[in-house]
Amino acid sequence: MLIDIHVHTTPRKTVLRPDGTSHTTPEELLAMMDRAGIDQAVVLPSIGPECSSRTHSVEEILAACALYADRLIPFCNIDPRQVSNSPSADFSPLLEYYKKIGCRGVGEICANLYFDDPRVMNLLRQCAEHAMPVTFHIGPQMGGCYGLVDELGLPRLEKVLSALPDLILLGHSQPFWSEISPDVTDETRNTYPKGPVADGGRIPELMRRYPNLHGDLSAGSGYNAVSRDPAFGYRFMEEFQDRLLFGTDICAPHNETPLVDFLNQAGRDGSISRQAYEKIAWRNADRLLNLGLGG
Repeated sequence: MLIDIHVHTTPRKTVLRPDGTSHTTPEELLAMMDRAGIDQAVVLPSIGPECSSRTHSVEEILAACALYADRLIPFCNIDPRQVSNSPSADFSPLLEYYKKIGCRGVGEICANLYFDDPRVMNLLRQCAEHAMPVTFHIGPQMGGCYGLVDELGLPRLEKVLSALPDLILLGHSQPFWSEISPDVTDETRNTYPKGPVADGGRIPELMRRYPNLHGDLSAGSGYNAVSRDPAFGYRFMEEFQDRLLFGTDICAPHNETPLVDFLNQAGRDGSISRQAYEKIAWRNADRLLNLGLGG
């Protein structure tokens, strides 16, 4: 079984993305999942203006997931500036409502605010209080990109992890996964670094120190992190088998899903244990999101 922790869809074809492509419709998404052997997928609403010319509301995503409830799992999404654009905004009514109608978490949070901005901290604190895991995207700077902003070494992420130990955070994006190796620089942190991974990277360090940090292995960033140095990647997946989750970040019909073959091959040839394979492939998602599949 494969449960994808990170995909996107659009209920209908409308405005094209900046690269001239369109988001996947639910039907296109399911066809891509079938070809890749993915059984279920978590759909993340894209609500932020920073990262899309076409936003997708939580309600649109809920409607799409309802059509294919056996395959698609909805997250809700909340911008830290919603309600009152203040660090005292009450998100409880939103979180309670969305959780009640089936949303299993919050994200992908892409607001271009500092990770420890008081408005962000306020939202994350309330997500923890409502036992809603959060998927986040890190951006390398303020402006000209999307994602919660943090510097090299991820000091603001560590501040959040320390302040909110009950909050389950799922890390994602190039500036997150490039920190798997200590040789990352300001010039390479928003790319897909190549070559051997040295010991001492911030991601392994933070995951050892903070049990609430989980790894979303989706997109080129997650795949690159574990495949650029396969021997290291296998050790990393084995060590953190309880907190890594398979994903693809399917957004458009042309997207490829290289992590599928990499993970399946690692499980088949014994590069990782069968136990680690199953946890990363689906059991961690099942447990984290309370899907009731037996994880």
